Amino acid sequence: MNTAEFPLPGMDKQTMAKFKKILEERKAKLENELASFAKKDEKLKGDYDTQFPDFGTAQSSDEEAFEVATYDSALPVEYALELRLSDINRALEKIKNGTYGKCENCPGEVDIKRLEAMPEAKICLNCQKK
Repeated sequence: MNTAEFPLPGMDKQTMAKFKKILEERKAKLENELASFAKKDEKLKGDYDTQFPDFGTAQSSDEEAFEVATYDSALPVEYALELRLSDINRALEKIKNGTYGKCENCPGEVDIKRLEAMPEAKICLNCQKK
């Protein structure tokens, strides 16, 4: 099903294309951010592996500790960015198959204002409040 077959209230082809462009731009930004400190996992789709920083030959235990601390602080950032990227990829897939804007918890739709604020939204506000 293409996007023209499933128009949400207030959603036309041009609006759908706008959401797709926003999502693709966010995806590219997240991938660039992840690439700055992590490497794509070749075996697990959508997963990145934080690279252990190498600031050169560590001369002291303080420098080694700094490398470990830098690595340790990057892990939760990697995880959060992976989750956001996953949500964006999911939204792009929904655009492709014509289900973008449908709530994943109920038969309702995600309000267009919510999608404007968060184009990767998976559920409607009613389900979000529950």
